[in-house]
Amino acid sequence: QVQFVASGGGLVQPGGSLRLSCAASGSKFTIWTMAWYRQFPGDRRELVATISASRLTTYADSVKGRFAVSRDDTKKEVYLQMNSLKPEDTAVYYCPKAGSAYDNWGQGTQVTVSA
Repeated sequence: QVQFVASGGGLVQPGGSLRLSCAASGSKFTIWTMAWYRQFPGDRRELVATISASRLTTYADSVKGRFAVSRDDTKKEVYLQMNSLKPEDTAVYYCPKAGSAYDNWGQGTQVTVSA
């Protein structure tokens, strides 16, 4: 069974930084496009970033220039470096295979940006 476990969230002040990590299982990890999604209070969801097997990346307009996604295939891990955080970045962050249904997003990590 494929699993995705995000970690590294926490409480940070506006303007601060966090680095999220994601541990994935699955024998085909190296060929997957991986994604970071977030779910805001009130349950609205957004695709934050993706990274393909060839390291092509995409970002939501709301995070361009502030967030950076990367991956380490030897460790089956994906990362999200988040800089210049804003209160509107407050959400639960998930890191499944891109295109996964919400039920398959795995374990998320809470990010709270507040003074």
